[in-house]
Amino acid sequence: MTKITADMLVGDVLDAHPELAKFFLEIGMHCLGCPMSRGESIKDACSAHGQDADALIEKLNAAL
Repeated sequence: MTKITADMLVGDVLDAHPELAKFFLEIGMHCLGCPMSRGESIKDACSAHGQDADALIEKLNAAL
């Protein structure tokens, strides 16, 4: 995985980079182990939690 994008699934990103979980937790996504994270895109998860997907993706990619 070279660059994280909004259409990637939360579960896939965390499988590849578990160290990035802290960024999801910081914005209130505490249900990272729930079944929804396995099939929900970062964009959709951010929308459901009232968060800015672009800001999160920027942080995730900067951390890689």
